[in-house]
Amino acid sequence: MIEMNLAIALKATHAAQEKARSLGLAMTVSVVDESGRLVVTMRADGTGFMTPESSRAKAVAAAAFRTSTLKLAASHATNPFWSGVPTITRGEALPTGGAVPIIIGGRVIGGIGCGGGTAEQDDICATAGAQAVA
Repeated sequence: MIEMNLAIALKATHAAQEKARSLGLAMTVSVVDESGRLVVTMRADGTGFMTPESSRAKAVAAAAFRTSTLKLAASHATNPFWSGVPTITRGEALPTGGAVPIIIGGRVIGGIGCGGGTAEQDDICATAGAQAVA
């Protein structure tokens, strides 16, 4: 059984950063393990000062709920539970667009979250990172 480790996290982070650069974005990328523990955060020059915290919290939400945070954000309209998640988790999980689970062998081993662009741009970069290690 494959577990999240630094090598996997770095490969995913570098792929997400490469995608961000190709889009002309300064991005912060965070990877957590399946329990939401931080493995790595990489902040590009020129990113916003809150992007390390938001990218990590997005990654935690993707790992915890085992789905894209774009899907979680879309659930706000139909299920008010999601708007309370940041309060319930004391800011540790942020169900807003920009993170996806990292899945290897059909099992969620962590999450990757990005911050620095729009929710859709962050999601594109996170997806590139997750696909690089899938």
